[in-house]
Amino acid sequence: MFIDPLYLILVVLPALVIGGGATILTKTTFNKYSRIGSNAGLTGAEAARAMLQRHGIGGVRIEQTGGFLGDHYDPLSRTLRLSPEVYASQSLSAIGVACHEAGHAIQHAHHFTPLWLRSALVPVTNFCTALYIVPILIGLLMHAPAFAYIGLGMCAMGLVFALVTLPVEWDASRRAKLAMAETGLLSPTETTAAVRVLNAAFLTYVAAVVSSLLVVLYWAFRLGLLGGRRD
Repeated sequence: MFIDPLYLILVVLPALVIGGGATILTKTTFNKYSRIGSNAGLTGAEAARAMLQRHGIGGVRIEQTGGFLGDHYDPLSRTLRLSPEVYASQSLSAIGVACHEAGHAIQHAHHFTPLWLRSALVPVTNFCTALYIVPILIGLLMHAPAFAYIGLGMCAMGLVFALVTLPVEWDASRRAKLAMAETGLLSPTETTAAVRVLNAAFLTYVAAVVSSLLVVLYWAFRLGLLGGRRD
């Protein structure tokens, strides 16, 4: 199977470096503060429950799930799923991550617009990113620019989704920071450490935006929209 060297240079390698760097930083920061327990002695699950109760959010289940850093909030079942490293741990990392996920539950309860938009975009984005190459190839092989541009638009949905994700994740971390600082879940010094974990995790979403942008720019170039030549 032929792979364009330009794609490797402009898309694959930068994505590996940027995405891999962000992932390594996240894991390193999480592991660093996972060895430091909080003075309050709360587990991640208890901290998340306390944050939800403070905001008057009920009906949200908190359960343990598998996978390292597989923490997430499921809006369909209103379930906050925490990894073993977060659910039962009293570390600063665990509390930071748990409160971040609780922030998503609060967003859902308050009908936070970017969260609603991201949820609506999931099926569309999955479809477009899986099949965008088909109309692009048809357009290139049949010299039909309209098909190629449709494919480029489908490809761009991945970038749109990544961009919409940024305010969702930033706001969830903002809510977590406020909760940790204002409710006494963590001391000011502990909150600063937990925030470092959240900031490192946020960089993975920034990396996703950059990677998606590189893919769109590559195909725009190959289609002649940025000075490149159509194959």
